[in-house]
Amino acid sequence: MNKPIIVFGATSFVGQILCRYLHELNHDGTLNWLMAARSEEKLKRLQLELGGPHVPGYRLADAANETQLRALCDEAGVIISTVGPYALYGGALVKVCAETGTDYCDLAGETQWIRRMIDRYETKARESGARIVHCCGFDSIPSDLGVWFLQQQAQQQLGTHCWHVKMRVRKFKGGFSGGTVASMMNVAKEAVSDPALRRELADPYSLCPPDSKPEVRQPKITAAMDDDVDSWIAPFVMEAINTRVVHRSNALLRHPWGQDFLYDEAVMTGADSYGYKDKGELRARLTAFGQPLTMLGLALPPTRWLMSQFLPKPGEGPSPEMQQTGFFDLVFVGRTSDGRTVRTTLYGERDPGYGATARMLGQAALCLRDDVSKEDRPGGFWTPASALAEPLIVRLEKDAGLSFKIAESN
Repeated sequence: MNKPIIVFGATSFVGQILCRYLHELNHDGTLNWLMAARSEEKLKRLQLELGGPHVPGYRLADAANETQLRALCDEAGVIISTVGPYALYGGALVKVCAETGTDYCDLAGETQWIRRMIDRYETKARESGARIVHCCGFDSIPSDLGVWFLQQQAQQQLGTHCWHVKMRVRKFKGGFSGGTVASMMNVAKEAVSDPALRRELADPYSLCPPDSKPEVRQPKITAAMDDDVDSWIAPFVMEAINTRVVHRSNALLRHPWGQDFLYDEAVMTGADSYGYKDKGELRARLTAFGQPLTMLGLALPPTRWLMSQFLPKPGEGPSPEMQQTGFFDLVFVGRTSDGRTVRTTLYGERDPGYGATARMLGQAALCLRDDVSKEDRPGGFWTPASALAEPLIVRLEKDAGLSFKIAESN
């Protein structure tokens, strides 16, 4: 039997959702997984909630205790970490996994922390054989695998890659948890006092290997009409992490989409201009204006404190009903250098950041453990598309409620 998958941070908000999902998958007792956290009382409570004949065991470990983390690594086939904000609590586990050759995945969306982990531990991970895969939730599996899927269709249908790909959020229903809010606040807090970090966060290639950074200028999304999707568009809040993961995938795969590859993301707000029925233009302009103000508010201590009084606290998040009824509906439009286009869609069931993220994260860990050998993907820091790609898409469509479809090509 394969060594167990260990969910570290099992009692966190997302960790509990993930544990419920893995417990459902393990209906026959063959999955082989364990829970880990620092509170034995909370772990026992979660065991009781899960119930049934195949209740997982647990291990005690603190995010700052490397001895305990090393014991987890000695036992694990893959460790899943849900202990955000990762910049505050996630570094020690990545370090120990890189040193011990233990495969690892998480749902981090903190670009500055991911860059820090790559710089510090990639050499160790390559030497030990540890495969480290960040961003295995809504940020950034849909974007990363969505682009990979579209490019595969372009090669099959048109015989070439697309040099420019757009991702557009057509519809979206979900909520925020306290953990996500805490991560956003921490990034804003770090950036306000560090000019070098602000420059790094503005660099679309900040996660690419230093010797694989193209010089082409990437699109800057503002409120605008996009004729490719017949809708006004506005900046998408997850773009800051998703675009950087997609560009890292292109670099790690040795630029199959070209050195001049362009990628951008936006949310669709409607087709009508201000003054007409749906007010798509007005929504786009308000979104484009409001997002920078929100980040500024999170960066400044007085407004950050005020906003924190109204936002979810750590351990809080969308209700079970919202997790169940949430969804996301994405459109990808790719254009080749000679002007031909490919259009694909990606639909996902459940709340994007929680219900869907837990499923994506669980399947990424299973895929890393069971489907991708270390001969095919040796140690190092990978992205979902560069490490898992097609085997993960198969799993996501079978057991995670995602659907990748080709819409048209011409």
